[in-house]
Amino acid sequence: MITAAARRPVFDLGHRRGHDTLISWAERSGHRQAGQSARCGLRFAFYGRVSTEDHQDPVTSRARQRDQAVALVAGSGWIVAEFFDVGHSRVLPWARRPQAAALLAALADPGCQFDAIVIGEYERAFYGPQYSLMAPLFEHYGVQLWMPEAGG
Repeated sequence: MITAAARRPVFDLGHRRGHDTLISWAERSGHRQAGQSARCGLRFAFYGRVSTEDHQDPVTSRARQRDQAVALVAGSGWIVAEFFDVGHSRVLPWARRPQAAALLAALADPGCQFDAIVIGEYERAFYGPQYSLMAPLFEHYGVQLWMPEAGG
């Protein structure tokens, strides 16, 4: 069972206190070049997933999850990259899902083009202890994790 504490963002670096705090964090993280316009906000990578087992239409599911993610980050930044797995079970670790693995590779790239990850739907991204296993990796790379179920 996932507790409410496990669903909180990896970092709470001021997205409730103000936009400037987020920009300051992004500049310190090394993922954003100092001097970029502060009005731009955070750059997000979107991650979503749909399994063929539940007979959902991948196009509809992707659109719904992405719309939810866009609404969540509105006013704080925009989505610059998208990773969406189709037909891969959530029980698979991220490294074994093609798009999740690509997201992790982008995360490790020194030229990473995003400051945060927004998840389309928690239950589609994580299963069992996966969140607790992934959180230290996100923290290591200084990338925030935003989830609709946690309100940011």
